[in-house]
Amino acid sequence: MAAAASSTDRPGALDITRRLTEICGPPFARLAGPADEVAGRPARWVAVPGGPRAAADVLRLAARHDLSVVPRGAGTKIDWGAAPDRVDLMLDTGRLAGIGHEPPGAPAAEVGAGTPLRAVQATLERTGQRLAVDAPSPGATLGGVLAAGEAGPLRHRHGSPCDQLLGVRYLDADGELVDAGGGSAGLELARLLCGSQGALGVLVSATLRVQTVPAGRIWVTRPVWTPLEVHDLVRTVLAARLDPAAVELDLPAGAGPRPRQDGRAESMARHPSMTGRAATGPAGAGRLAVLLEGGPADVAERADRLVTLLGGRSGVSHSAPQWWRRYPFGPGDTALRIEVPIADLHAAVYALRDAAGAPVPVRGSAGLGVVHAALPGAMPPDRVASILAAVRGVLLARQGRCVVVSASPAVRRAVDLWGELAGLPRLRAAKEHLDPHRRLAPGRLPGGL
Repeated sequence: MAAAASSTDRPGALDITRRLTEICGPPFARLAGPADEVAGRPARWVAVPGGPRAAADVLRLAARHDLSVVPRGAGTKIDWGAAPDRVDLMLDTGRLAGIGHEPPGAPAAEVGAGTPLRAVQATLERTGQRLAVDAPSPGATLGGVLAAGEAGPLRHRHGSPCDQLLGVRYLDADGELVDAGGGSAGLELARLLCGSQGALGVLVSATLRVQTVPAGRIWVTRPVWTPLEVHDLVRTVLAARLDPAAVELDLPAGAGPRPRQDGRAESMARHPSMTGRAATGPAGAGRLAVLLEGGPADVAERADRLVTLLGGRSGVSHSAPQWWRRYPFGPGDTALRIEVPIADLHAAVYALRDAAGAPVPVRGSAGLGVVHAALPGAMPPDRVASILAAVRGVLLARQGRCVVVSASPAVRRAVDLWGELAGLPRLRAAKEHLDPHRRLAPGRLPGGL
């Protein structure tokens, strides 16, 4: 509570506290506590406005007192990215929730930024609809997913949540409510807010495309052992034109060389009697999983073709693998995101292994060349920095990049989280235009913006 207590030493602090209470209501404005941090940076106040008008009043109050503001949804990704320079006021979006009243079957839905994604999906499912949004963070809000630019396996077929935006309503740094969408310029602005970590505007609501829930879903999985094998299998899957909804990889640190298998065992694994059974494999093997969606008969036919193509110990299941929609990193780890053309994904994983001196757990969308990896949290910062330098050197020649998603404060101080970023001038111009006084999450964006 030291940071919160010190906030009362600020001139006008008591007036700020009183005004926040008037705007949000007594239970929804308070001095920050020990859990109110952003990437290790403690906040001073927490405000939970009850609607867009109240949120606008909070931002106007912050502008009058030159307070920095950092939005927070469910807090599932609050430690992602760079720590802000300061967090005077944390604006919790939990009460900016709800789903707009659209007629059943409407092709779009407006969703409040503070609405948990699982609540959105449960509501839409009652009418046989869904958002093609499956971000891995449990309990995440829609606003948090958009602000962090988070995407799950379904991005392979449907694009990221930001790609599915039709428009957003957001509050600018001065508390003005802005509608962005309805045209190319509006959509460009709406999508610019995606991944901005609240540093360009505070999301109030978003309108996204809605689709019918697929009648059939089947996962075809196959054990894998090496990045090169994954490369060959992904090429096979994509060349088969089976219209997969997702192509995901789980390659744990324990995955080693493929064990020898006699011809009889190989033949038994491919026998028609094995069709319909979940893939099995030796402990330590990784998994390639392909999700097929559509009509039940069509999906079953495509799954049979894919099992034949993949061979080996491949099999089918009507439920996702346990690791599906889960990150390979845990609390305290240094989490990396690698983005590279799919033809070079194996080279990136090998480079990461070589630099680390051992296999590193890798998981993500192999069909797009976007995966996450984890380095142990106990690894010294200078060692992390050397691994990043080596991997980025390999990726630079392949038009790829490696970003540090989350890390301890010591690692954050020692490494460049972002690496080369071609869009930095555009991002700097957007920050200067939308938040010239640097009140919204200052320092959260690349380049210290």
